[in-house]
Amino acid sequence: MHKKDSLLLFLVVLFIFNPIMSNGQKKSKNKYRGENFSELKVSPKLVVGIVVDQMRYDYLTRFWGHFGEGGFKRLVNEGFNCKNNHFNYAPTSTGPGHASIYTGTTPATHGIIGNKWYDKETEDKVYCASDDSYASVGTTSDAGKMSPHRMNVTTITDELRLHTQMRGKTISISLKDRGAVLPGGHTANAAYWFYGKDEGSWVTSSFYMKELPKWVSDFNASNKAEKYKKPWTTLKNINTYLESGPDNNNYEGKFSGETAPIFPHDLPKLWDANNKFDILKTSPFGNSLTADFAIEALKEERLGADNNTDFLAISFSSTDIVGHWFGVNSKEIQDVYIRLDADIERLLKALDKKVGKGAYTVFLTSDHGAIDVPSYLKDQRIPAGYFEFDSIKPKFDTFLKYTFGTTDIIKDFSNYQFFLNHKIVKNLDMEIADVQQTIAEELLRYEGIDRAYTGHQMWANNYTQGIPYILQNGYSQKRSGDVLVVLAPGVISYRITGSAHGSPQIYDTHVPLLFYGKGIKKGSTVVRTEISDIAPTIATLLGIAYPSGTTGKPIVEVLNNKN
Repeated sequence: MHKKDSLLLFLVVLFIFNPIMSNGQKKSKNKYRGENFSELKVSPKLVVGIVVDQMRYDYLTRFWGHFGEGGFKRLVNEGFNCKNNHFNYAPTSTGPGHASIYTGTTPATHGIIGNKWYDKETEDKVYCASDDSYASVGTTSDAGKMSPHRMNVTTITDELRLHTQMRGKTISISLKDRGAVLPGGHTANAAYWFYGKDEGSWVTSSFYMKELPKWVSDFNASNKAEKYKKPWTTLKNINTYLESGPDNNNYEGKFSGETAPIFPHDLPKLWDANNKFDILKTSPFGNSLTADFAIEALKEERLGADNNTDFLAISFSSTDIVGHWFGVNSKEIQDVYIRLDADIERLLKALDKKVGKGAYTVFLTSDHGAIDVPSYLKDQRIPAGYFEFDSIKPKFDTFLKYTFGTTDIIKDFSNYQFFLNHKIVKNLDMEIADVQQTIAEELLRYEGIDRAYTGHQMWANNYTQGIPYILQNGYSQKRSGDVLVVLAPGVISYRITGSAHGSPQIYDTHVPLLFYGKGIKKGSTVVRTEISDIAPTIATLLGIAYPSGTTGKPIVEVLNNKN
């Protein structure tokens, strides 16, 4: 073939095939980029974090037959259930619980070591959310003087706000101030909590705003809280509540003005004797009111209405207050959870309508579990009991005087921790570690105290399992005490009626963890997960930075990047 003809043929072939190759390469490249990007992140319009205060894992299984199809069952059947989920620190209480869920770490890092604790710098007790530098908004009381300033690190809500250049909204809601302030993080658009007594209003702090939005003022003025001033009867026939103990028993507390802790509880009659609107908190109506307010916030704040992912943090607190008052085996706690199931169904339906089914992501967990009432356990011949620290004071004071010459070597006791007066120890020319050890050995002599650890042990060792691991995760070097005490399993320092929590024991650590919605697989796992894993799991799903103190790990089984 002539060179000229060969060149012409080559050009024709090149002309025919090059566009095809180019288009093919372009399509392949775009396809590759698309698949890669979808693996990087999922973008729900809204993330909803639900914390059910004092919810043991077995409430899901105990009350399952009474739940409807649209609440807890929907989350379990259509979502992902982490059956072996635990708090990995102590004390297991509300403030540290909410902080740990949202920071992805433990009190050792985020600094919220209790609801209250002894501050070694000011030598006074401090509350986890209190802040006198801010004013109340929506009430003339001091109930709004709050902020998250004692939490040392960012939250998942903070990181979402930062990632969206503050365009994504965060709204946090709870009956309890700490249940709203800590999940909202340092950058929340708003955090609201309920002030009862004779006001019955949702309030906030000047940390967030100067005045309540019109929709909140309108909600307060609508007397929606007032509609719950009604007798508390069981939602279903009480004779079908076979998953709880007898209605009338010696293990439950009573409302002021009641002669027995039995249904029905006549809230209007008991109103004035029980701080008026405060009585709603010790009933399922506190949760219903919280759901009402959250649904109103969803609508009025237009959450999930644009392309910037928003966050709605909700904490249902009445479950905890009822549990403390009536105990985990009461008809009251069973009714509270059956009614909460209906409130969660109502919330999910509102999300379907306002945001769109499949367009939002939910997680549900708890801030701690609870022990069955020890007096009930004792009557069932199960090892249990009560421990009063005041009961050991005479013997312990005698020991301190004999060993150190003074009782003033102890400055404070709180959250099962003894705080030493380091100046006195120094004046005695003794080593802190030696004094800690001596006191710990003495405390082990007292019946009811199962273990004692020293601050030096918390500093010097790296525990990876068991009770020491849990204590170390709750130990802040700057804020925690010198000697840590663990009561025996089944033993609590509490009144003889109602349930309590706070320990490193499994009944306080085992709580539900459910994921549902956009980006979430359907299924379950019995592999151990920990509460600090929630925030990094949500951060991984969203493709955003982990909270600054994160020590947990994403739960990879949960994530479905094909959504």
